[in-house]
Amino acid sequence: MRALLNAYLNTSLILRVGIALVLGIVVGLLGGQPVADWLAPFGDLLLRLLKFLIVPIVLFTLMVGINQANIGSMGRVGRKLLGFYIVTSALAIVVGLVVATLLEPGSGMTLDENADVEVPDNPGFVSVLLSIVPTNIFGAFTEPNLLGIIFTAIVFGIALLKLRESKAHAELGQHLYRVIEAFSAVTLKVMAGVLQYVPVGVFAIVAKTAGEQGIDTILALGDMVLVLYIALAVHLMVYCGLMRLFGVRLRSFFREARTPMATAFATQSSSGTLPLTLDAAQRLGFPKSVYGFSLPLGATINMDGAAIRIAISAVFAANVVGVPLDLITMVEIVLIGTLTSIGTAGVPGAGIVMIATVFAQVGLPIETVALLVSIDALVGMGATGLNVTGDLVGTAIVSRTEDKHAPSDKKPSSAHGSRNEAPVAP
Repeated sequence: MRALLNAYLNTSLILRVGIALVLGIVVGLLGGQPVADWLAPFGDLLLRLLKFLIVPIVLFTLMVGINQANIGSMGRVGRKLLGFYIVTSALAIVVGLVVATLLEPGSGMTLDENADVEVPDNPGFVSVLLSIVPTNIFGAFTEPNLLGIIFTAIVFGIALLKLRESKAHAELGQHLYRVIEAFSAVTLKVMAGVLQYVPVGVFAIVAKTAGEQGIDTILALGDMVLVLYIALAVHLMVYCGLMRLFGVRLRSFFREARTPMATAFATQSSSGTLPLTLDAAQRLGFPKSVYGFSLPLGATINMDGAAIRIAISAVFAANVVGVPLDLITMVEIVLIGTLTSIGTAGVPGAGIVMIATVFAQVGLPIETVALLVSIDALVGMGATGLNVTGDLVGTAIVSRTEDKHAPSDKKPSSAHGSRNEAPVAP
């Protein structure tokens, strides 16, 4: 038994996760709902463990990251990240519209006018912005409100930085910083233990999803699922092109990024995968001052996979009712979808909320959402995987652009080449 356990622990994490994904699909499809129900607690345990780590990881990593930089660099990084998230979200919707228009998912299907679907309320963009500032600091941690936690970490991180820079309280600030740095290190030790359970949880979650969805659902709306995954693959190629343009080594990047990508695919949770995403960024050698800010923020507002899902769902709905989208409507979808993918992030049922919001704005029948709900898990897996990939890509590119601001004696990270060095092909 000990030999078996040692063999498991000594095998690379990505290999274990990959095997868990394949076995989960096979076991779920063969076992059906009974197997899904039996395995559900093991998957729930993984999600609980990952969520258990979110608050300390975001709080301590971000505070430590801020104190390894300065106010000017934080503002510069923030502007770059926001620009990257907005541009790639809009680009993702364009990719989704182009791919879906060419492949025409939903053609030949008919709409059930009696279909009924419950769409969660859209809180609105202003409400989401206001939620960034928690009315109760402890409430932000217990909900948890990820944007509120990020806001709290930034405010107290900057205050700590100012404390360390002041003449009167520099020593006190340094002592407090060392304590927070120690908490961050302890949290990473706990995360290292949780990582050993990830393959077991991934197997259980994938088996549950496959058992609940079944082969009938996959076949019934297979064209919609296939088109979405083709669009996700195209956008992944866009990411690769951007990283090559900025000199990021693709082979090094994907060697570390594949574990959080696979876990996000299985769990359908960008925020739940955050501990693994931060671990990958650390292994890639990105500056903590960048990834400590970019990844928690990206897990909340950067939703390229969801943006692609919006675009393809819109074309699908238009094809079902037999009214193809015109150019003006497509432009509206790009603009509204980009804002919606950011404005509804973190809302329960966010995928359906985003789709329903866009449909209402461009005049598509809300009843078609009922068709999409049946494959929500199948498309959500791929969309979430791309969301997390986009967070790491943005971090890699911004880190690359920040190299010129680093001290001259600082060595480039493992995912970076020098400015004159050609990027490594995958």
